[in-house]
Amino acid sequence: MNPKIIECVPNISEGKNLEVVQKCIQAIESVKGVRMIDSSSDPDHNRSVLTFIGPVEEVLEAAYQLTVQALQLIDLRTHSGTHPRMGAVDVIPIIPLVNITMEECIQASEQLAKRVGNDLNLPVYLYANSAKSENRKKLPSIRKGEFEGFDKKIIEKEWTPDYGPTRKHTTAGVVAIGAREFLIAYNIYLDTTDEKIAESIARSIRESGGGHKYLQAKGMFISEKNMAQVSMNILDFNKLPLYRVIELVRLEAKRYGVTIKETELIGLIPIQAVLSSFAYYAQLPMLDSTQVIEMKL
Repeated sequence: MNPKIIECVPNISEGKNLEVVQKCIQAIESVKGVRMIDSSSDPDHNRSVLTFIGPVEEVLEAAYQLTVQALQLIDLRTHSGTHPRMGAVDVIPIIPLVNITMEECIQASEQLAKRVGNDLNLPVYLYANSAKSENRKKLPSIRKGEFEGFDKKIIEKEWTPDYGPTRKHTTAGVVAIGAREFLIAYNIYLDTTDEKIAESIARSIRESGGGHKYLQAKGMFISEKNMAQVSMNILDFNKLPLYRVIELVRLEAKRYGVTIKETELIGLIPIQAVLSSFAYYAQLPMLDSTQVIEMKL
């Protein structure tokens, strides 16, 4: 019988202290049957994205062990970074990969959420496909107010956690756990230091600002690069191709007399998303994945 394989992409609120990040990775790798396939740390965001895959029960165990480790090592009372955050482990997405349905991933996310909430005394919000109400489907909605604002937010009836206590964890805040489709985390750097320009562009293209349904975006300044950045999540690359996002940002940037300097991929990307953008820029409308030699191996 073929195993059911899922992907987990937790975001932890640490991107400067790589020793802490490595200990979190070791907690994941301590679970037999789980394979780390990527990690990305950003000191300006002060955030790391960890990606691992494996059978369902093993991945859930690894996500739990990561959370245990993060609670011991990360204190949000002294944390600062450009990326919004509400928890030491900010979000734990569960993504279907092989021989598994979204409904099964929703059940898996609830299993993990219940264990984290009950055993670790950490407030948990179910989000994305696992959300029990419409206002919890989107992560920015849950995260609004961030770590500092959750003392008041969590006692509101609308924001009672799905699992765990109805008070913010003193050092680790809260966590969102949920099943979702594959997401592309993609950043565009502009040839300006003006954060307001990046945020204006982000506001015009993201869904909450009247832009694309499948796009989340935020503008910020990245000191390491000395450039403003439009930081984005593409929620469905089949309905919103990467090339279209690039051209949208390029078009909006022209209004302010700035251009795209470089771009950045956080974590992994499906080959089909790469091919669709390459086909657009190379003007190859009939390009197919069967024409890529690595796909034949």
